[in-house]
Amino acid sequence: MDLRDAKVGFFLFCSFCLVTFSEQDGFFSLSCGGRTSFRDSSNISWVPDTTYVTTGKTTTITYSDGSNSLNISARFFPNSRRRKCYRIPANNSTTLVLVRAKFVYKNYDGLGKPPKFYVSIGTSIAATINLAEDDPWSEEFLWTVNMDTLSFCLIAMPEGGSPVISSLEIRPLPQGAYTNGMTDFPNKLLKKSYRIDCGHSNDSIRYPLDPFDRIWDADRSFTPFHVAIGFKIQLSFRQSSLVEEPPVVVLQTGRVLARSNTLTYNLPLDALGDYYIILYFAGILPVFPSFDVLINGELVKSNYKINGSETSALYITQKGIGSLNITLKSISFYPQINAFEVYKMVDIPTDASSTTVSALQVIQQSTGLDLGWQDDPCLPSPWEKIHCEGNLVISLDLSDINLRSISPTFGDLLDLKILDLHNTSLTGEIQNLDGLQHLEKLNLSFNQLTSIGADLQNLINLQILDLQNNSLMGTVPDSLGELEDLHLLNLENNKLQGPLPQSLNKETLEIRTSGNLCLTFSTTSCDDDASSSNPPIEAPQVTVVPQKKHNVHNNLAIILATVGGAIIAFLLMCISVLIYKTKQHYEASHTSRGEMDTRNWGAAKVFSYKEIKVATRNFKEIIGKGSFGSVYLGKLPEGKSVAVKVRFDKSQLGADSFINEVNLLSKIRHQNLVSLEGFCHERKHQILVYEYLPGGSLADHLYGCQKISLSWVRRLKIAVDAAKGLDYLHNGSEPRIIHRDVKCSNILLDMEMNGKVCDLGLSKQVTQADATHVTTVVKGTAGYLDPEYYSTQQLTEKSDVYSFGVVLLELICGREPLTHSGNPDSFNLVLWAKPYLQAGAFEIVDEDIRGSFDPLSMKKAAFIAIKSVERDASQRPSIAEVLTELKEAYNIQLRFLESCENEN
Repeated sequence: MDLRDAKVGFFLFCSFCLVTFSEQDGFFSLSCGGRTSFRDSSNISWVPDTTYVTTGKTTTITYSDGSNSLNISARFFPNSRRRKCYRIPANNSTTLVLVRAKFVYKNYDGLGKPPKFYVSIGTSIAATINLAEDDPWSEEFLWTVNMDTLSFCLIAMPEGGSPVISSLEIRPLPQGAYTNGMTDFPNKLLKKSYRIDCGHSNDSIRYPLDPFDRIWDADRSFTPFHVAIGFKIQLSFRQSSLVEEPPVVVLQTGRVLARSNTLTYNLPLDALGDYYIILYFAGILPVFPSFDVLINGELVKSNYKINGSETSALYITQKGIGSLNITLKSISFYPQINAFEVYKMVDIPTDASSTTVSALQVIQQSTGLDLGWQDDPCLPSPWEKIHCEGNLVISLDLSDINLRSISPTFGDLLDLKILDLHNTSLTGEIQNLDGLQHLEKLNLSFNQLTSIGADLQNLINLQILDLQNNSLMGTVPDSLGELEDLHLLNLENNKLQGPLPQSLNKETLEIRTSGNLCLTFSTTSCDDDASSSNPPIEAPQVTVVPQKKHNVHNNLAIILATVGGAIIAFLLMCISVLIYKTKQHYEASHTSRGEMDTRNWGAAKVFSYKEIKVATRNFKEIIGKGSFGSVYLGKLPEGKSVAVKVRFDKSQLGADSFINEVNLLSKIRHQNLVSLEGFCHERKHQILVYEYLPGGSLADHLYGCQKISLSWVRRLKIAVDAAKGLDYLHNGSEPRIIHRDVKCSNILLDMEMNGKVCDLGLSKQVTQADATHVTTVVKGTAGYLDPEYYSTQQLTEKSDVYSFGVVLLELICGREPLTHSGNPDSFNLVLWAKPYLQAGAFEIVDEDIRGSFDPLSMKKAAFIAIKSVERDASQRPSIAEVLTELKEAYNIQLRFLESCENEN
């Protein structure tokens, strides 16, 4: 193609690039420390960096480059302990970009100490910048953006001075470029070593001659005895389809060795490593030369031939080299090369698991502090207060931070070995730590904890437990003795009392107990200690009178005592009977009042427990189980099948959930909500009777042992049905209702596979018409829980939208929201699926429906699913908007199927 065609294609490509790119060719150019926007001599737009970095100080640096006096802006980061990062929003697609940064010191601070520091891209330490060796210093990288944000960070070294940067440029590159020959080197970042325009001896070539703004350096002699000449011949042919699209002006020049049969480039490399090499050839000579290609003396391509009016490239990888020798050895005519690129391959380490990252971010939010926890917690350098092994978070130190409680989120940090929460204002019982099976050291000292609780007995690898200076009361649980690796238990300065369990009495365990009421393995010593401070109550003195005489007075005393005892016993018996009768009367009246109240709710029927037993044939057939209890198949006297849900949770929460569900379902009716046939609310029995839906739950069909594969059109129809039910709750009922537990197992299917939403036990009513949220404790199901609701405890209709968005992702991908199989990156469905679907990469679609859906239908469904699971609730659509998009996706798929049938 000619240059005009290349630029047209390039403009089309740019529509897929970083969302913040300027309109000019998709370029993104930051003037670090700059205050105003401007255009440079190449007509490239530059903007200040203030939007993309939150820290650092700015300065202006004046220096001479030998011919001109330059004034440039720069940003530096004094006293830098954290990563100092530029975060540039991206469209989360797999877009290949060129990242170029320039660093200038020129003694701007007058200290004469050029800094040395690291720069990172994503999780990779991409380069070491040493401005004592070269000032200015430029680096260039090729990176595939596969996340929401392009993260470019400066990381200080100990005694390395303040990192400084003057410019940061990002340029989109052709899709699929720089990947040929890389199959044995997956997941790499490319750091430029050389990009040479062979045969060109003037200034470097870049934009606009290269529409991707790569800088092609002039051809210098890389060996003292290099004898060659450069040619510049106008190309009259159409450039071939090299994915990298080197510019025509670069291919029009070449180096041809006319006086020898061997052409050689000797290229020093800055470090031992693996390198990626691309050699470009163009037929610009009237002859067709052929030659062998050798890298460091080894033959990589024999009898390579250049044809006229054609371009071609060789892609070569070299492992563990510290220098590079490129040799072209002639077979016929003259060896020739037009350009080449050399890159060092830098590993991109695996990210920490999404579960860990999410948990840490929630913990950071709960502290109310800015701990600088962004991007990956371990790589390229660990966050403050965190230590890692590779990509695993093994240590967390939040001491001296006002936490007040250990939230359930701590239980998601499954790889922790050390947890330090001393002096964090913890109160109550030690809890939510039982899942930390790898924990070895736990410090909960200097808090106001009052109970040891039962969680610690599950920490099977615990070695050190520090509970000193709390308010722990009661006795030490025997279960701590089952921790076989425990060798230090510090219980000093609490309110504990003994005796200590004998299971803790072992030579391998050191126990510190001073400052308690009494903690010892000996019960005797506890009594002795107590006698000095708390003297025992004396036992009553009993005088035994010998039976010498039976006089009248003695007999009378005995009679009176006997009669008095009988009277007292009779009175006690009467009181007991009275209490029992009162309790029965209260329970009966309370039960009848509860039944009367529920009768007034307007349910179809109130069942007795005896009727329930008959309907279920004494609870014979279980058709479902959950945290609430079991569901049984039943049949009413008139022959109607029902689903009987028997709650086992008899706590107040369980009772409230039961009453809430009866109350709500008695008032609402909708074809896409499971209807309530009746209930039983007798003492000790909380039973709900629903219409029976023989199709089972949506979860059964997606993951069950006997799952039945659902087509894409059927999945969309079920999604539309469920959205209709939720839309009625949000917009059709008065007051509005927030479901709070939307998930696949709460979407049931009838005989015709129509979807109905069930289980309103956790739902909340919005009684005030203008209320924006309901503040309530967090309830729901892991994997479906709205992260904003989790962190703020403010429940909104958008919380249901988030959960329903997860359901849509399940329908698209055919996998559960949380899994611990495969790569840690895929544990969380939302975090795993969003990048692919945003990029239109449908290879993650459930294999059961691949090849059977209309791409536009899938694109619409994927788009609304992605919008629904935005972390920011304000960015999510309403359920009515979700319903509209799903209906359209459903209709598109129907038309697609009809056209397929017509073609057949």
